[in-house]
Amino acid sequence: MILHTVSGRWRLGLLLAFLTAGLWATLPVALKLILRDLDPLTVTWFRFAFASVGLGLWLAWRGRLVPLRQLHGRHWALLGLAGLMLIGNYLFYLWGLHYTTAANAQLLIQLAPLLMAIGAIVVFKEHFTIAQWGGLALVAGGLLLFFSDQRAQADGPPHYALGAACIVLAAVLWACYALLQKQLLRHLGSQTILCCIYLLATLLLLPTADLSALRGLSAAAWWALLYCALNTLGAYGAFAEALAHWEASRVSVVLALTPLLTLATVELLHWLVPEWVTPETIGLVGVIGALVVVSGSIVTSLFGRRRTAS
Repeated sequence: MILHTVSGRWRLGLLLAFLTAGLWATLPVALKLILRDLDPLTVTWFRFAFASVGLGLWLAWRGRLVPLRQLHGRHWALLGLAGLMLIGNYLFYLWGLHYTTAANAQLLIQLAPLLMAIGAIVVFKEHFTIAQWGGLALVAGGLLLFFSDQRAQADGPPHYALGAACIVLAAVLWACYALLQKQLLRHLGSQTILCCIYLLATLLLLPTADLSALRGLSAAAWWALLYCALNTLGAYGAFAEALAHWEASRVSVVLALTPLLTLATVELLHWLVPEWVTPETIGLVGVIGALVVVSGSIVTSLFGRRRTAS
């Protein structure tokens, strides 16, 4: 009965997976726009504050606010550490985005789920199939091709290496956060964990946020900032629902297309509003590298070990 229900609603899962990919693909473009008016710390504080209020209200409305008294000291330490990892992920991603382009950032951040998978092998003793190791090798080789192409572009983004290093560090921090969250899921629901982390991040980043700068934003900047904030809630919500209606491996295949969707978004916006977005500078080697990264991500997702239905 459960398998029939899931297979019968795969179209909804597919739609939600594409919605997630679309939201994640357009996020770096919107962040590039708002970074012209606000610093990364203020942008990150606003996103976390908006998400903590929005998710908190939603959980209260659904009656899913869970008392935290059941947590022990070790669990609180894990929750705090997970929060610090996610804060670092947000900040280093923005700092990297400042020095590179939206498509570059979106492609390099593909390291995050793969690093999480490698971490799961070490921490939780999970296993990779031979095909998955091949997919991981494709991702690594594709990233090297893409990186060498961007370094070779005479008119490419300045300080590309610094920006790339920040994005890679953001991917490492996200992988650490995901592994910590997996441990916390034994005691709390994923939405409760996120709500706690959002609230923690809001409080920690408040002293660093330039709230006075928010009053001077133009209408266009406010729309970009609100879109980034709504994206935080919408993308993860759509992702969770997609997993409820479709196989995780299939959802991952759709999400692997996110860098290509980012490239398409940048080109479309540059064509429509050229003063908003700078076009990407990618040579043939870079295009091949991007396609290899996407292919490797798809292989890694599709050829994972599947559990036998009971």
